Amino acid sequence: MVGLRKDAKRELLEKFSSEPDRYYRVSLFDELGFIRKKCRTCGRYFWTLEESREVCPNQPCSEYEFIGRSPTDLRLNYVETWKAIEDFFVKEGHTSISRYPVVARWRPDLYFTVASIIDFQRVEEGKIIFDLPANPLIVPQMSLRFNDVENVGVTGRHYTSFCMIGQHAYNDENGYWKDRTIELDFRLLTEVFKIPKEEVVFVEDVWLGYGAFGYSLEYFVRGLELGNAVFTEFEGTPENYRRFTPSVVDMGAGLERFVWLQHGTATSYDAVFGKVAERFRDVVGVEKNEEVLKRYYLVAGRLDVEELEDPEEEKRKIGRRAGLTEYELQTYVYPMESMYIVLDHARTLLFAIADGALPSNVGGGYNLRVVLRRALDVLKRRSWRIELEEVMAWIAESLKGMYPELVESLDAVNEIIDIERRRYEATRNRAISIVRRLKGKELSTEKLVELYDSHGITPELLKEEGVIPRIPPDFWAKLTERHMGQRVQEEKKLEIDVSSLPPTEKLFYQDRYLFEFEAKVLKVIDDYVILDRTAFYARAGGQEPDRGTINGSAVVDVLKVGDVILHRVKPPLPKEGQKVKCIVDRERRLALMRHHTATHIVNGAARKVLGPWVWQHSAFKEEDHARLDITHHSKLTPEQIAKIEEEANRIVMQDIPVEFLLLPRSEAERRFGFRIYQGGVVPAKELRIVNIPGFDVEACGGTHCSTTGEIGYIKILKSERVQDGIERLEFVAGVPAVKLARGRDEIIEGVASKLGTSIDTVLRSFENIMEERAALKKKLKQLYKTLSSLYLFNVDRISVSAGPFKLLVVDDPALDQDGHITLGDALTRGVKALIYIGIWPMDGRYRILIFSGEDAIKAGRGANGLMREIAARLGGSGGGNERLSQGGLSSYDRRAVEEVAIKYLTGASQG
Repeated sequence: MVGLRKDAKRELLEKFSSEPDRYYRVSLFDELGFIRKKCRTCGRYFWTLEESREVCPNQPCSEYEFIGRSPTDLRLNYVETWKAIEDFFVKEGHTSISRYPVVARWRPDLYFTVASIIDFQRVEEGKIIFDLPANPLIVPQMSLRFNDVENVGVTGRHYTSFCMIGQHAYNDENGYWKDRTIELDFRLLTEVFKIPKEEVVFVEDVWLGYGAFGYSLEYFVRGLELGNAVFTEFEGTPENYRRFTPSVVDMGAGLERFVWLQHGTATSYDAVFGKVAERFRDVVGVEKNEEVLKRYYLVAGRLDVEELEDPEEEKRKIGRRAGLTEYELQTYVYPMESMYIVLDHARTLLFAIADGALPSNVGGGYNLRVVLRRALDVLKRRSWRIELEEVMAWIAESLKGMYPELVESLDAVNEIIDIERRRYEATRNRAISIVRRLKGKELSTEKLVELYDSHGITPELLKEEGVIPRIPPDFWAKLTERHMGQRVQEEKKLEIDVSSLPPTEKLFYQDRYLFEFEAKVLKVIDDYVILDRTAFYARAGGQEPDRGTINGSAVVDVLKVGDVILHRVKPPLPKEGQKVKCIVDRERRLALMRHHTATHIVNGAARKVLGPWVWQHSAFKEEDHARLDITHHSKLTPEQIAKIEEEANRIVMQDIPVEFLLLPRSEAERRFGFRIYQGGVVPAKELRIVNIPGFDVEACGGTHCSTTGEIGYIKILKSERVQDGIERLEFVAGVPAVKLARGRDEIIEGVASKLGTSIDTVLRSFENIMEERAALKKKLKQLYKTLSSLYLFNVDRISVSAGPFKLLVVDDPALDQDGHITLGDALTRGVKALIYIGIWPMDGRYRILIFSGEDAIKAGRGANGLMREIAARLGGSGGGNERLSQGGLSSYDRRAVEEVAIKYLTGASQG
């Protein structure tokens, strides 16, 4: 929750725990005889079947008791464990649905899906709405979190990506509430995984989220929390809340933990990655010693690296407490820790890139690049002959039974990783020279974060080069916390109260080709006119508004406040209650329609040409041009731009009918997926879907053509890199595209006429001229060198004395800039006391170039100072350095130039 007080959760827990029968007691507890106890260590309340138990199962009150002694005889792998869970819940009436993307494009406040309940939360008018596609349901939701990066590998249990088993239901006649939830979860443990019922302990807790919260029961087995059943009953804040209906069951269990519990391995990674980890060890030659790992990780599992002053020293202490030698740490523990980091980070990147995210320097991509470079750093420091793509392919293959789409995405994933690796290598090579200059300097964590942001310098590299003695424990946390959520910039809203007015009837949705209509004036506020119905489209979704007239007065802007459309009108304004005749500018509307539909087409074409990672980042549509910002890893090449343009016009020529559908949000998502949010999140219950079948589909409120053929023609003007990971395409469509083509034809025809050739041979003629020009420049350069020798021979005769210096002003109109540079450089190197001033006319003004010889520079009168003096006298400007300065003059008088220069030089000699 935004602005949540630190003690709010504690206060809520105390409140709920003070009424256990109301919030926590369920029928299962009474049926089986669960006893409610208070932990003698931390004071938390828990429910257990063991009368002798005095402490809760949470760490540090209890140890991990399952490592080396699993409570079940089952040894299912990752996919098999999910299948067993899925089978149980499906038999119990749940619908099993596929995971949602790990990129949470349906949430304006998040980059990534951090929990299964996020799948079903939508934001409407600042409130969280729960929208379950089935009731009840089960989902294997892969989730990404970057708040524990520094703990991954070190503790044996932390991840940046994990599968949250989501068990969700409405508290209604079709779903269920507390009793059924806990009964199902308990039976899953005892019937499916054959865990003795006495091993299961429930702990009272509270869960706080964005705009909604509830009490919860966490369930543990032998010290390992497996799941948390949250009963989301309230909305608002802990200080001001109310019940909402239907309330929602939000049970999230960790698939990784279910697998770990069965295998009882030293770390979660060994059980979860299974054969992938074995294959990794075989390739890089890492030896596994399960006994050493168990002794080490039983202690290390309690660590939180961010809270440690010196993590490396703490790990050595753990080794000593576990009775391990330095050799055993270096041979069996640290290499495995490195492998775990690579495995976790590879899986995170695999899911994120497969779902359309790109590593970058901004937004959620920032955290992806952090974990990518951290993994690459590990591989480089270990000198392991294995590529990250290999590891990702193994992981994708191992998860095919759950997530078949990962294997299908490998080509795109490999392309992104290859590009990022080359950038990493280039950055690292540049960084090394910077790093070596930092030796001996005191570097704070903030400075280390700055070095990473500015130069890609990781703390591992600094440690490797001896710049810092150890990596600050809070480095990765400070780095990733900058980009944990997505900041939403709200548009500046018009401060006009329209709450008393009914929604405006939108005629442009009923008939996009309606250009004349009559309406009634409901309200006039300042220069804004509000009608009961309108065909004027208001500015929205990157589309500029319509123009036209209301009763002959010009409509200069159209805005939307809530469901009310306001027309900004030039005087005279109509009166309230008056019937008015309205005319929409037909040509502008048609141009905007073409540009908006063309934007969808260019977006789809870019995705087809470049890759599945292409998403619309933003867009703008005006009458005479449009632009589209897309996500892409590299600057577009001319060949790629040409292919995008060709593909876009192919769709135009097919004259595909454009479909317009008004669908409930959940149905739209189910039918078309999350590509519909290309233009951003739409905070509405019903979505207007614009579909170009088989090519592009988006939730969009803009005006569009009926068929793609109405666009006529699309011409991409240019592309540019607007930020890391974002490419901008500027283009024109329809009449502006035809005008552009005609204008360019006229330019080419004019060039052909000047060259005395035809359009067909204009390029060859131009190439001939360029070849001739190059040959002439070569000859001219040689001529300038000869001229320099002649000037040098006669310099005493043609120059003016100024104290100990010589001044030479050359204003021969036959000399251009290249000539003056050649001449001035050669003469001032040959005569060190010489000041050379070259002047030549250009575009109605004069260009000036000054060279100072070595003696003048030593005397404190270089070229830059003289340029300032001359520019001040004759009107102009310039700049450079003591050796060479260049600029422009508004007028030229040779005598004045010489006077200023002599005064400047003699003043220097007197000084």
